[in-house]
Amino acid sequence: MLTDYSLKMPKNIYAGSHALEQIATILPAGLKKVAIFTDKGILQANLLTIPQAVLEEAGLTYEIFADIPAEPDYHQAQAIVDQFKAADADFIMAIGGGSVMDVAKLASILTAGDYQVKDLLDNPLLAKKQVPVLMIPTTAGTGSEATPNSIVGVPEQELKIGIVNPEMIADYVILDGRLLKNLPQPIAAATGVDALCHAIECFTSTKRNPFSNTFALEAFDLIFNNITEACTNPEALAAKNKMLLGSFYAGVAITASGTTGIHALSYPLGGKYHIAHGVSNAILLMPVMRFNEPVIKDYFAQAYDRAVHDGRQHLSVDEKSQYILTQFEHIVTKLDIPTSLKTFNVPETDLEDLVAAGMQVKRLLVNNMREIKSEDARAIYKQVL
Repeated sequence: MLTDYSLKMPKNIYAGSHALEQIATILPAGLKKVAIFTDKGILQANLLTIPQAVLEEAGLTYEIFADIPAEPDYHQAQAIVDQFKAADADFIMAIGGGSVMDVAKLASILTAGDYQVKDLLDNPLLAKKQVPVLMIPTTAGTGSEATPNSIVGVPEQELKIGIVNPEMIADYVILDGRLLKNLPQPIAAATGVDALCHAIECFTSTKRNPFSNTFALEAFDLIFNNITEACTNPEALAAKNKMLLGSFYAGVAITASGTTGIHALSYPLGGKYHIAHGVSNAILLMPVMRFNEPVIKDYFAQAYDRAVHDGRQHLSVDEKSQYILTQFEHIVTKLDIPTSLKTFNVPETDLEDLVAAGMQVKRLLVNNMREIKSEDARAIYKQVL
């Protein structure tokens, strides 16, 4: 466990069943123009109705940027940043999933100077916050609303890279479960498992510390006990609000600690095969957690004590650890998430390329409590090919 640690969070967070109505109190005086970052799915689902009404009532001009693709590469992110710079807006409202929020973060720090997204791949700290940002997640979730991270694809490396800059932490966050009501189950499930991975990975990271443990355990409890209902029942507003809160807490845990082997080995799956990030994590959840279990079973037992509320606290550490692993498997099965790369026609002949790419993600591999060597990555990938 780290002995020196820090915590960075968004400045203002509003949560609950009617949190969207707080937009009116958030908007700073004297704004000229608001940029709404979103995607076409959000537009088609009419999820901008309340935000637009608030802006119109305030007499504010706004422009919608809805061409943000799912899991963009750095070229696509730069194209949106350029459009934003030309719009001359002085406030960003990001309404969407992780990709929308990640691109909005980049726009918030790249409106001044000659830097581009590509420059931040090598030196993410070059740019500084220029425009305040309000994050409103529509999935629960990537946790992007809480983190200083922006994930972009790098096509020439067939990999995803995380740009990490504290300047990208949101100024305002709104968590409102109403935005999750009509989320398609496959998206809800994939993003929900992503949040579950954030929680358990941060709690078992080499960089774990009292700050990250506090948020990761609370996130784990909320997600572990609500993910199935929240993803399968459109009317389960209470469960959806708990998932949003859990996802946010897990995002905070990332800022204090960091994800581990699951995320490290999943980046090549998104970068080369364009498999959704949450699905990539779900595919690798069991192989990586089984690999790690011999050295993190005590932490699994602590997670059990926090999240299992049926009174079965008499079990041994080994039994509690196995219970958590079994429940992970049940969650993925119940939510009908793919667990094999065969679903995506990934050939076994690509194994060595996967291993080579996965081993490049040292930023996250160093967080894994059990060292993942090339032969370990090879064995893990073989299980899902």
